[in-house]
Amino acid sequence: MIFNRTKIIATIGPSCSQKTILKKMLQQGVNAFRINMSHGDKEAKQSLFETINSLETITGEKPCVVADLAGPKIRVRSILPDFNLKKKQKVNIVSGGKADVETIGVSREIRFTKVEKGARIKINDGKIQLKVLNKKSAHKLECVTEIGGLVEDGKGVNFPGVVLGLPALTKQDKEDLKLAIQEKADWVALSFVRTANDKNEIDKTLKKHNAQIPVIAKIEKWEAIQELDNIVKKFDAVMVARGDLGVEMPQAQVPLMQKKIIEKANKQGKPVIIATQMLESMISEPVPTRAEVNDIANAIFDGADALMVTGETAMGNYPLEVIKVLKNVIVETERTIDFDTVRQNIGNQNTADAISRATSEVAQDLNIKCIVTMTHSGSTARMIARYRPNRRIVALTPIPETSRRLSIVWGVTPFIIKKYQYTDDVPTIVGKELLERKLLKAGKKYVVTGGVPIGKPGTTNYLSIQTT
Repeated sequence: MIFNRTKIIATIGPSCSQKTILKKMLQQGVNAFRINMSHGDKEAKQSLFETINSLETITGEKPCVVADLAGPKIRVRSILPDFNLKKKQKVNIVSGGKADVETIGVSREIRFTKVEKGARIKINDGKIQLKVLNKKSAHKLECVTEIGGLVEDGKGVNFPGVVLGLPALTKQDKEDLKLAIQEKADWVALSFVRTANDKNEIDKTLKKHNAQIPVIAKIEKWEAIQELDNIVKKFDAVMVARGDLGVEMPQAQVPLMQKKIIEKANKQGKPVIIATQMLESMISEPVPTRAEVNDIANAIFDGADALMVTGETAMGNYPLEVIKVLKNVIVETERTIDFDTVRQNIGNQNTADAISRATSEVAQDLNIKCIVTMTHSGSTARMIARYRPNRRIVALTPIPETSRRLSIVWGVTPFIIKKYQYTDDVPTIVGKELLERKLLKAGKKYVVTGGVPIGKPGTTNYLSIQTT
């Protein structure tokens, strides 16, 4: 199989939930599967976990699983039949209230804490737009219609410019998080993150169940953009969820925001995923549009770790074709990039940073094709990957969870090895793995890096050049 640095995450749904199809998706290049916890009951979600856990990747390991929590999505919850708003018509938005000829009721859990100047309310992905005139109370906003239309029950509602009092986790999220812990999900994604403190709620539950699952912040709220630096720093990874983000902020700003988020995540050594409408047309068509192919290529040029498809594989007519297209565009795009000239100027903040940068430079200067990281937590591999070396990064770890979590990190090929105790054993272990897995031929050089003492996270402090 042709090696691709940018990883592929595919969402499971009715179109691809059969084991035979999932096997083919893995063979064609899927690096991780996403379970959308918004859909189905507990038994249905459990079944998806079980199906994925019964599969094997091309390296003979269990696939990586991302459990995506629904989060506090705000929807129209009370509306009169055939409620059609006209331009300049006044209407009240009420949380938890009953509908009438002047009122639309939305999710009851929210409070309107503060209204910024120019605040808007957007219904059904912005097809209907209201301007906020007055905050009548913590549960009522007076608005005027700017873009009218038929308002339907259950449609999503966005509040750009309105600061909301809202729990980070809903009751359903808490149940789904417990299930994700029980089923040993490798990553958990939190939807509608607004501040870095939103991670605290998940951390409490993880600590209570003695679980250590890394958490992805989905950037799709206007408040998250204001808190971006703190969110990237606190969460373990970020996802640019362009669907709601494109409603929460002007669409023309989304491409620039995508670049900004990727750059910040790269510098922190945090995986960054681009999601939503990557290949939207392929839900119903067997080939993509040229614009979609360009979009994928631009995400790769920007430095994304992974690209995620959602409805394309979950409910589309061509899930296998979607993965083929994604893999082909990734491979062709990466062939055009001279990674030796795009390395970021991150700066050395500590020993691990200096070793990681030096590893990339040594491999380049000596034309060594393979970088090997000996890692327990995965931090060594992530630190090297953020320099985007023009070399294959092989991560060897005795921790299966670490191996799976590294599956979504740019350029990293993870493998599980037996536990080892002594640094002196490293050349023998690595040489054997590289030869047996046919990653290098005998007599070829490689750079290996890791940390001493062995098993202590974040102690990347040695670099060695060895020969197989």
